[in-house]
Amino acid sequence: MGQIKLTDIDRAYGKLKILHGISLSIEDGEFVVLVGPSGCGKSTLLRLIAGLDQPTGGTIEIDGKDVTKVSAAQRGLAMVFQSYALYPHMTVRQNLAFGLENQRMAKDEIDRRIAEAARMLEIEAYLDRRPGQLSGGQKQRVAIGRAVVRNPTAFLLDEPLSNLDAELRISTRAELAALHERLGTTMIYVTHDQIEAMTLADRIVVMRAGRIEQIGRPLDLYNSPANLFVAGFIGAPRMNLMDVTVTAAGPASVTVEGPGGFTATHAGDGSAVHPGDKATLGVRPHDIVTVDRGGVEAKVTLVEALGPETVVHASLADGKKLVAVLQGQDTSPAGGTVRLGFDAGRTHLFDASGLRVPEVQASPAR
Repeated sequence: MGQIKLTDIDRAYGKLKILHGISLSIEDGEFVVLVGPSGCGKSTLLRLIAGLDQPTGGTIEIDGKDVTKVSAAQRGLAMVFQSYALYPHMTVRQNLAFGLENQRMAKDEIDRRIAEAARMLEIEAYLDRRPGQLSGGQKQRVAIGRAVVRNPTAFLLDEPLSNLDAELRISTRAELAALHERLGTTMIYVTHDQIEAMTLADRIVVMRAGRIEQIGRPLDLYNSPANLFVAGFIGAPRMNLMDVTVTAAGPASVTVEGPGGFTATHAGDGSAVHPGDKATLGVRPHDIVTVDRGGVEAKVTLVEALGPETVVHASLADGKKLVAVLQGQDTSPAGGTVRLGFDAGRTHLFDASGLRVPEVQASPAR
């Protein structure tokens, strides 16, 4: 079992409060990713779950048992650190065995667990090497292997891929996903990289300033961000956010006007906004296309030709930046103008406070 429940967790250091009433339930076997900008409290929260720090308020339960004041060694969890935390004077085999030997486990069982973890993580060839003889990716596998041999109730991973280069991060990310599939053990993963969150998580917990902004499946957060922060944080390239003014609001639709005079009408609940209100219209870069008329006119500032797609950076009439990911090899020159259109059914509207205005179906921008 690996159910973890946090209830009203606070953490303060003197007068500085880091976490504010965090409540979260994680199911057995679930892969949950805590994501947010640096300093949002995600690593602090992970340390509290691990027992490496104590909350100043609230409770932590594992499989229904209150472990708030239980030591880290007695929680049955295994943590993988960003820095690997391997003993440099020990071989890989000794690093893997160290924790098990401290538990006075039988040598045959230690050998069996090491052999199984080494096979699973493809580190058999490195067992007699020391960490200084390994690459970053190999060290990360060993660090994960040291957690695997413990057969923990849950794995806690604190930005484990941040020290790897881009290509190695992609391959190691795939290995982690496959490992979770094989083991079926609860995993709680901390990262500031929303791509890692989107590709690994069963559910994502988006944090900001010590609070949870939204919890949900990756595509739910992508398609229905609860507020402007989540909208801007989830998705790569990030969502375009344009200042607009509400021109009409009824029980089933909201019409807005934006830079250059373009309009978009959302079919949905217009009770939260009124004509004249300021709002924000969000458009994913992949949902933008070039059009001959209508849409919004923008000045091209940069073109990134990537082969199968082209990333166009442009500037709107009010100076706001707009990024469009166009399919194919677009040849729009930098310094020229381009007319960009989008289906209002693929946009997101947020009120003046930054909260999402729900939509059901929308008509195209014109």
